Amino acid sequence: MLRSLAGGAVIVTGYFVLPMDELDGVVAAYLGLGLLVVAVVLAWQIREITRSPYPRIRAVNTLATCVPLLLVVFAAAYYLMELNRAGSFTEPLTRSDAMYFTVTVLATVGFGDIAPVTETARLVVTVQIIGDLLVVGLGAKVLLTAVQTGLRHQQD
Repeated sequence: MLRSLAGGAVIVTGYFVLPMDELDGVVAAYLGLGLLVVAVVLAWQIREITRSPYPRIRAVNTLATCVPLLLVVFAAAYYLMELNRAGSFTEPLTRSDAMYFTVTVLATVGFGDIAPVTETARLVVTVQIIGDLLVVGLGAKVLLTAVQTGLRHQQD
């Protein structure tokens, strides 16, 4: 469990401390690469769950890694979008604001204090909403199936 928490903490800390100011004009490439990394990490983790002697713990580790990674990918995209094209959102975004907005979209809270304004920002938010639904719905089902498979392998 500590490893899971530490992994999530490292991902979020990296978001706040790594330089992103040099990534002008590559938001789409960054977002695509980031989502590919999330998919690869998730696929690898699912494979590991089915082989693990402790599949439930491994599934928790997967969530503790993939959810922060997904949040960081979208938060960085929103931050870079605002940095490269001011006015993409109803207010300027700091890294903290971008993370806050990303979490409110994931949680479907939608306070309304920050909203996408440009067409590009709205499209990226739409991608996040669909991705979040897939991660929550389909991801939970896939993780549960992987845990059950891992438990069956233990019994055999």
